[in-house]
Formats: sequence, C-alpha cells, structure tokens
Amino acid sequence: MFFDLNIRGSGFEDNVQLANEASRYGWSHINFSYNQDDFKEALELRKDLENNLHDVIDFDYTLEIKSTNINEIRKLTNKFRSKASCISVVGGDLKVNRLVVEGMRVDVLSRPYLRRYDSGLNHVLAKEALNNNVAIELCFKDVLRSYLSHRSKILSNFKDIYTLYRKFDFPLILSSRADSVFDIRTTQDFISFFKQTGLNDVEIAKSFETSKDILEFNKNRDKMIFRGVRRVDDEA
Repeated sequence: MFFDLNIRGSGFEDNVQLANEASRYGWSHINFSYNQDDFKEALELRKDLENNLHDVIDFDYTLEIKSTNINEIRKLTNKFRSKASCISVVGGDLKVNRLVVEGMRVDVLSRPYLRRYDSGLNHVLAKEALNNNVAIELCFKDVLRSYLSHRSKILSNFKDIYTLYRKFDFPLILSSRADSVFDIRTTQDFISFFKQTGLNDVEIAKSFETSKDILEFNKNRDKMIFRGVRRVDDEA
C-alpha cells in the first residue's frame, strides 16, 4: 500500500486529474493538502470528488498550517481537528518545530529543514517527536524543484534527519508534495529516489505504514487513548 499525504489540492478538475495520474502510477491513497485559508472551501468538493474517484483511488484531506504564530497554530488545530484526516504544520522556524513535536494534536511536522542551513531537528526535538508520536515529513518536490548548492543542502539535511531517525525511531513519512501531474512519479521511482538519499527498503515501507497509521488513528480519534490503544464501548 502506497500512501502520499501531501498532494497539493486545488480545484475540482485539477484534483481529479492528479488523482487519476497518481492511481495510474501505482499509488493506493492520496491526501489533498490545503492551507488554512483554503481548507474549509476545499471540504465542499468532497462529495463531488467521491463520486468521481470512488473506483479510482482512496483520498482524504490534509490541513497544512503555514504560520509562525504559535497561538494561531493552536487555534487552527483545535478548529479543524475533527474535519481533517491529517494536520501538518510547515516547519523551518525553530519555535514552530518545537511547538509541533511537543504536542499531540498535530500529526506531522512538515519540512523542519525549510529555509534553514541545518535540518531543523536535534536530539531533544527528535525525542519529543518520538514521545508524542509526531511524524516528520520529507518532501520529494523540495529536491525536484531545487538546484546546485540548494539541492545539495536539502539532501544533506535529509541525511541528518535519517541519522536522528535511526537513533530515536520517531515516525517518518515521505510525500511528493506534487502540485501538478508533472511532479508525480511512479511508486518505484519514488522509492528509488529515497533509496538514493540513504533510506533502505524497510525504512521506506515503514514510512508508508506510518502514513496509514495516521489516517487510521484520526478516523477513530475520539476513541483512541493513544496510537494502538482504542477504547471499546461495552455494549453488554
């Protein structure tokens, strides 16, 4: 099962095109991601998308919060928590990186390395991500759309995150962050790329399983004590 929780959502026709291309390239499930300004309106497309994609590919929505305002991030998380199958926060700012991994209401810290010379993670934050089960997201498009020294720096940041990942075993997810059909790759090309950056087959497979776990947890969030432990109502 191949999961991509960050395909950039837009209008109805573009979403249908992206979903069909992802299905053709072997993906099992995609999440259309929208920022806080567009997420509510995007939810109105769900029914029409379900009617068009029910026999094509499974899909859902990711709220991708872009803000350096701590209070705004908390407010948006509380507002949309029950409406999003995944909530991620775009990282890069150290105070944002720290806030996200220290809380359990957000699922994903996306791109902690964004616009940084370092990876945006250290031993302390890696431990917090593990303790609070917050996934760290690495995006293929960050490499695809970069060049020369910038691309080299991103790849170096990936490798630094891999080192922390192997030491602390926090959740890790991989996504395309595709916003057009030209950004989507086959699942085998996607796997081959991340293998070239330093991950092995087991680690890549585990990242897809982590994405699946996030969706399953949030589907039953009101009954979940923590991931893997769900409250069962006694009907007797």
